[in-house]
Amino acid sequence: MPKHSIHPAAPSGLPEVLYADEWVVAFNKPVPMLSVPGIGPEKADCLVSRAQTDYPGARIVHRLDRDTSGVIVLALDADTHRHLSIQFQERLTTKRYEAIVLGVPAAGQGVIEAPIRKDLDNPPRQCVDPIHGKPSETAWHVLERNGDRARIELMPRTGRSHQLRLHLLHIGHPILGDDLYAPREGRAMANRLCLHATMLRIQHPVTGNPLVLRSPAPF
Repeated sequence: MPKHSIHPAAPSGLPEVLYADEWVVAFNKPVPMLSVPGIGPEKADCLVSRAQTDYPGARIVHRLDRDTSGVIVLALDADTHRHLSIQFQERLTTKRYEAIVLGVPAAGQGVIEAPIRKDLDNPPRQCVDPIHGKPSETAWHVLERNGDRARIELMPRTGRSHQLRLHLLHIGHPILGDDLYAPREGRAMANRLCLHATMLRIQHPVTGNPLVLRSPAPF
């Protein structure tokens, strides 16, 4: 089977703009772009710093991992940031992702409930811990079966760090190209993490209307 390929951003400039008005801007974040600056000057380049060049005042509301691509929305003023942050905190948003996983699940759909905490012995990894982990829930269903792999749609109901990557590992189907959680076989089957945020539904902070942002998976 062929590897799933990477579609990186240009060395400089903004990624694709999916939506913009005077209150919010949404991008199709590529890999391996950081959402916010990391530690050290080599990790200063990120989506927020690039966005602020063309959209002064842009500020982060939620994050995607460096190696996860797809829909991400930024607020353009303090009131909008507050409004959107509440939506994410109170789980009033709807998120959908697609992933390519190693192996084919026997069931067609399910819900994963596996508490997550930091793996203090192996940063930046997270781990499932039924005692000390924070409640974490992901609904999923199979979109396509293809030999030694499957395409899965994921609907996270919580937003823990590495939740989707760890939950899929927990049910025995790590994401292809995952250099933190997949076994060597799964890492070698793709040259990127095959995880993409395909849809985000929010309430527009000013009009109150639903705003649905979409980006098809590039793998």
